[in-house]
Amino acid sequence: FEGNFMQRRDFLRNTAILGVVMATPSTILGGEKVIGKKRAFGLSLNHEILDEGKQTRLWIPLPLITEYQKVSDVKFDGNFNDPSVDYGEIPTLYAGYVGVAKPTLNIKFSVETFERNTDFSKVKFNPNEKLNPEVAKFLEPSAQIQIDGVVKQKSDEIAGSIKGDLEKARAIYTWVANTMQRDNSVLGCGLGDVKQILSSGKLSGKCTDINSVFVALCRAQGIAAREMFGIRVGASRFSAQMGAAPKDGVSHISGAQHCRAEFYLKGHGWIPVDPADVTKVRLGEKLSNDDSKLAKIREYLFGNWEMCWIGFNYGRDFTLSPRPAQFPINNFGYPYGEVDGNTLNYYSPKDFSYDYRSKEL
Repeated sequence: FEGNFMQRRDFLRNTAILGVVMATPSTILGGEKVIGKKRAFGLSLNHEILDEGKQTRLWIPLPLITEYQKVSDVKFDGNFNDPSVDYGEIPTLYAGYVGVAKPTLNIKFSVETFERNTDFSKVKFNPNEKLNPEVAKFLEPSAQIQIDGVVKQKSDEIAGSIKGDLEKARAIYTWVANTMQRDNSVLGCGLGDVKQILSSGKLSGKCTDINSVFVALCRAQGIAAREMFGIRVGASRFSAQMGAAPKDGVSHISGAQHCRAEFYLKGHGWIPVDPADVTKVRLGEKLSNDDSKLAKIREYLFGNWEMCWIGFNYGRDFTLSPRPAQFPINNFGYPYGEVDGNTLNYYSPKDFSYDYRSKEL
């Protein structure tokens, strides 16, 4: 690594801390029990910045450590001179470059995933549970996830007369999955501005748009909910729309970012959902809502996550650390970079540039 001894020492210290965190399971799931199939993937995230400037800064999302995904064998190198690792709420690898031509950053790691399944026959609802602050914060509105006005009106229209948080969440999920449409012309994963979507009369978008609508409608009913930003890493058993792998087993995933969602059921914990992928399969395979295949996928994606995908973080409308020139950012599912304070086009792997690959082990 380039840089002085102090920077190398801090980098090694941060890497050691990262190793300790990797070995420690998260308690973020509450009462969730993992009972599903295990899979393993090896990932390589390679970056070579093409824009020239005096100072380049990169922030790369790293996988969250949970009961359903465990990360190991993390290695990274490059010609940076100011690296650091933050494995807090939003796991991030930061690298700074001063006076470096063609800055590079190469990251490799392995992920072991476990399918998330919810056995609803064993789910118990306790409306009297007092939410801890780490859950309660996902009841609050944000710049994109508004819960008043048209959002509250639509939420009440769908679920206001229904009793029970689980039943409310299912009604909201079904409405979002059946009513919203995937729009492949939207840039990236979409912005997820819920009030704008519901006010526009055009109930469409990409995964962040669609799952953000689910999250906001749940919050408007007093149900904690959140998006999780991540990336597809392998083949799905349901549909290639939900994840694919070529014959050589190496998936080119530079454009495979995908947002999922969860809601919190008092007395149980976080329950996974993904209405956005219902809309993606419906469009990609030209199915109707009544098609038996889509019905099977829609039923599965309320309460289950097939882990051909890994999650990075729950960040919305927040400021990266160290603070970039542009802040806050909408979400952190893509690499973020700046050259002399100008934001790189993270939606374009070729222009940024980055090359992400995954191989099932």
